[in-house]
Order: sequence, then C-alpha cells, then structure tokens
Amino acid sequence: MSARVLVVDDDAAVREALAQTLELADLQPLTAGSFVVAKDHIAADFDGVILSDIRMPGRDGFHLLAHARKVDEDLPVILLTGEGDIPMAVQAMRDGAFGFLEKPCAPRDLLTVLERALKTRALVLENRRLRDLVESGDPAARMLFGQSDAAEGLRARVRRVATLETEVLITGAPGTGISKVAEVIHLSSLRSKAPFVKRAAADLGPHDLAEALEAAAGGSLFLDEVSHLPAASQLTLLEGLEEGRPARLLAGSTRDLRAAVEEGALNGDLYYRLEVMPVRIPSLSERPEDIPVLFRHYVAQAAEQAGLVVPEVGPDQAAALMAQDWPGNARSLMSAAMRFVLGMPEDGFKTSALGLAEQMARVERSLLIAALGRQNGQASEAAKALKLPRKTFYDKLARHGIRAEDYRR
Repeated sequence: MSARVLVVDDDAAVREALAQTLELADLQPLTAGSFVVAKDHIAADFDGVILSDIRMPGRDGFHLLAHARKVDEDLPVILLTGEGDIPMAVQAMRDGAFGFLEKPCAPRDLLTVLERALKTRALVLENRRLRDLVESGDPAARMLFGQSDAAEGLRARVRRVATLETEVLITGAPGTGISKVAEVIHLSSLRSKAPFVKRAAADLGPHDLAEALEAAAGGSLFLDEVSHLPAASQLTLLEGLEEGRPARLLAGSTRDLRAAVEEGALNGDLYYRLEVMPVRIPSLSERPEDIPVLFRHYVAQAAEQAGLVVPEVGPDQAAALMAQDWPGNARSLMSAAMRFVLGMPEDGFKTSALGLAEQMARVERSLLIAALGRQNGQASEAAKALKLPRKTFYDKLARHGIRAEDYRR
C-alpha cells in the first residue's frame, strides 16, 4: 500500500488538485473539507502525514495541529499558508508543525517535504513497534524479530516447545541465533526464574557436564554444538536423561546431526532422544523481507551503545540489504549495522551501484530461496505459494542456479 497523506482544505478545487499531485507520485490521498471530517482519520497509529490549510471556516489549521499533537505528538502536520500567513506559519512551527509551504506551491517542493515527513513517520512507528516488543511480556515477541511467515512460525514453535518438558534440539545455519532461541525457550517456560546455563559442548568432560547440570538445577542447560561433546560425556548425558536429570536440556547445532551420527561423532541414541522436539531457525535467505526490520533494530541498538543518533535506513538501502546473501545471517547483519552507525563504508549497500535489472534479479533469487525454504524444498508447493506456473518457476530456478533439493530438511 502506498503512503497515506490526509489533505485538509475547505476549497474543493484545491483538494482535488493536491490529491491528483499525490496520486501521480504514487501516494494515497485522503481528503477532508473541514476539521470535523479530518479528525476522524487522526489516530496514534495513523501511518501517514497531514497536509492542511491554515485558514478554514470554523476550526482552522491551528485547531487541527493542536488536535493532532494531542492524539500523537509525533504525527507530522504540514501547513499550507496564503501569502499573508507567514507569521502565522512561523508560530505554527513553534507549536510543533513539521513544516509549512506557501500557496501555490510547486509539486516538487510539496513532494520533497512530504517525503521527509513520511520517512520520519515510518521511523517513529517502527521504533514504537520495536519498543513494544521489547517491553512485551512475551519473550518470543520481545527477542525474536521479523514480520515474515517464517519468523512468526518460529515464534509459534518456540512458544509451543516452551510449554513442554522434553529435551529440545535447536538447529540453524551459523549466525542465525541458536543460543538466543534457547534462551527464549527458557524464559518462556515455567523454569524461567531458575538458572539458564550455557556451555560449549566441546569443553565438557563427564565431570564438567555433571557440574553444569547441577548448576542449572531446576532450570535449563544449553549445550552449544552438541555434536562436539566428547564421547564419554555423551554417554554420561544419555544415562542422565534416562535416569532423570536436574535440568532441562536444550541442545544446539549448526551441523547436520544425522551426518554426525553416520560419521560416529554423535551417539545415535542421544540423537534420537534429542530430535523428539526439534526447532529449526530459518536463515535470512529464507526470509528476505525480515532483513530491513532486523537491520533497523540492530542499527538502533548500535547507535544506543555508541551514544550516537540513530541514522535513517532509506528504501534504497533496504532494497540493497535484501539483495545480499548474508551467509553470516544475523551475526553479519549486526556487524553491518554497527559499521553503518559509525559511518564506515558498507559493502552491504553495494547494489546501489548496480543497474535495476541486476538488483531485481538478486531480490528475485532471494524470494525463490525463501519460498523453497518455507516449503521444505518442495518446488511445486513453492511455485504455488509464489503464484507462478510450475514451468516458469523451474525456469527461474535454472536461471539463478538454485537446486530445490538443497532446501529439503
């Protein structure tokens, strides 16, 4: 949906002219001829901006500005002024107006101010959404970001798993946040007030493992890269699970554990015990629409840590981010966000130097991969989800060098 602009003017001809200008710029105008009509559109979650004349019969633009700021002090209001209204407009700016334009105004000047106001509004609403998630009592919503179906599916899975008492196997590509998901499962469970102990499996001999389990008594023990657990410790852990353990076990791995069993690196009985309740974290390549959301969140975090103003992430930059592969997943995206905040050159935005065709090809490739990931590598289902004929879908896979079987789990 295009960005919304509430146009308020008692002159029908002016309203119509402004609406046409906005439509030509791919904006969505909402029109009102008075304060009374306009106020029904003004709410704290209004995702657009207000463009209003100052002089109107009855309640004028100042009343509208005051009402808008009472509803939401961050809602941008741009005032249109007549030739003799400049002092009034200056006062309006002091009262909190986002800006003012003198009538008649050139379309270019109007659209420039509107673009700034819309970007400001989008940033305010996104920061509020992130703040609400952080303050939410739901750890999955507070800590696992994303608006894609894959992200919502992960949150739902985590909430479900948290209510159970079984062992959990958490898998994902490097950098997807396996330890964070383990922590969210713990915080979402009835064990949340007890300890959450995290250990690298490779460092745990049998005695160390026993100590870790005792330290996590009543809570959860997370073993990172469980296939690296020494063989003797694997037997100790398996015996403890069969006899009843003091802590709930959460195991993580970036490795294919079936292959680890076949290679003799992981005890088969331990693997079958763990895989009863698997949680798989999707890679960023499977949910490219989440990349700008995550990046803005990491930018806000990095700016706070560095004591700097949060820089704006524009549409071109968001598109460039989505076109990248991000093999390091969230970890590499966090590093990119820190460099962005510090004003350092960022390879993640290099697509801005590419032509439109190549940028679109990169985005198309990421969407094809995302669809295959969501459909467990089933090409026919992925084609259906993207509303593409099967032949067209297979042609696109071939053009981008994508193999559907690589995304089967």
